[in-house]
Amino acid sequence: MTSIDQGRAVPVLRVDEPGPLPVDRRRRGLASTEVLFLVVLAAFLLRPLLSGPAGSPAVQTWGTVFVSISVQALPFLFLGVLISGAITAFVPPSVFTRLLPQNRALAVPVAGAAGLLLPGCECGSVPVAGGLLARGVTPAAAFAFLLAAPAINPIVLVATAVAFPGQPEYVAARFVASLGTAVIIGWLWVRFGDERWLRFTARPVAPHGARLPLFVETARHDFLHAGGFLVLGAVLAATLNVVVPRGLYESVASDPVLAVLALSLLAVVMSICSEADAFVAASLTEFSPTAKLAFMVVGPMVDLKLIALQAGTFGRTFTIRFAPTTLLVAVGLSTLVSWWLL
Repeated sequence: MTSIDQGRAVPVLRVDEPGPLPVDRRRRGLASTEVLFLVVLAAFLLRPLLSGPAGSPAVQTWGTVFVSISVQALPFLFLGVLISGAITAFVPPSVFTRLLPQNRALAVPVAGAAGLLLPGCECGSVPVAGGLLARGVTPAAAFAFLLAAPAINPIVLVATAVAFPGQPEYVAARFVASLGTAVIIGWLWVRFGDERWLRFTARPVAPHGARLPLFVETARHDFLHAGGFLVLGAVLAATLNVVVPRGLYESVASDPVLAVLALSLLAVVMSICSEADAFVAASLTEFSPTAKLAFMVVGPMVDLKLIALQAGTFGRTFTIRFAPTTLLVAVGLSTLVSWWLL
């Protein structure tokens, strides 16, 4: 689908056409992601009963990793869908056009810096970014916010300072590398992005008096939908944590290049919440400062649960381009910033 701008065709977002307001919608049944979320939630609640017959060390490790990822992520996902629902129901689309610069290249760093204002983890930033897109925010700015918010918010920076006491350079390096990666990805989207890669459901504007029901229904729908993909990502992360031997990572710590690559991939696999990853990085004493920084920068931007969430929110066509590009930029910029600050 295109629109005409000064005599030339300009691609616009591919979206599913919105139906009636969610409060009036008649549901035909649960989506597959909602079923997955509810089934695994039931398994989590019944885990004490199931641990006896399935008590092998590998199963116990898998269950521990899966539960820790889910428990860490779900509260922030819940916060994210509340914010996304509030944006949909209570914030007019014109607000964002007034707050962000009209120039897309200038809007990217402004949106990235706005990540300082939203304490939370990467799970919550995905539905918020989806809400921003649905409200007409340019994709480049929405993606810069998506990447920056979980990595440079005050909670994460304070946690990094606590994890590396007496080493403020780690906090500065994480801030610079994370914000820089978010801005670069936004600018790359301005230059090379194709909005036809995106696919998400448009959200209706609530008439006067229907905003609260719209907020409740939007938050409920987003939580079940995104929760299913979060659970899928947690399952994959837990499985790889069990299958991939830890000795494989430790054996490459002495090689500076392989160490950075190993910890970057470890961040993708472990899928640790951004508020906790600095403590894991600090515990990896055999690795170089550059590798530790790459671990902290990559994790909040590219991990298995995020890939699943992004695919569910923006579509697989987008995710197979966005995630690898973000990983490459994050690793490269972490290396440069480490050389400068660490």
